[in-house]
Amino acid sequence: MIQTERLFLIPADLPKLEAIVDENYAKLSELLGGVDMADHWMHFPEAMIWMRDYLREYEADIRWWNYLIIHKQDVRLIGTCGYKGAPSLQGEVEIGYEIAEAYQNQGIATETAQALVSFAFNDPSVVCVTATTLAEKNASNHLLEKLGFEFVGEEIDLEDGKIWLWKRGRN
Repeated sequence: MIQTERLFLIPADLPKLEAIVDENYAKLSELLGGVDMADHWMHFPEAMIWMRDYLREYEADIRWWNYLIIHKQDVRLIGTCGYKGAPSLQGEVEIGYEIAEAYQNQGIATETAQALVSFAFNDPSVVCVTATTLAEKNASNHLLEKLGFEFVGEEIDLEDGKIWLWKRGRN
């Protein structure tokens, strides 16, 4: 678990991912200690299917995958975040996050992303944290810039089309 001032980032282990994929939210709430769930806390359900299937074979990699974001004060599941796999041989790891609409514009995404960056840099093998955004000016660009990420270019993603790549090295 990763903890911030307002959040718990709980690893989405196999039982939690099974509950998410099965849309058994009562079971998920039970596994998370009875939390409530914000509307639209998850935007990419297909990613949860992929993660579940991956963790069935490689559960040891769980710390470099998905986390469920719990708002401490509200005792509510408000989003997901995490890494897109373990660090590469070059020491790069990619972060991602999604926050329920009702919790946007409150600094939650910034707090989440900063926690992921700090956690990654606690591992001596990580030399660079990356992120991607849609290829347009948006709130995610601003958030990444605020956290010291630099825009490094545009790429083509098979699913998303044009995306922007951002990187932050160790300070």
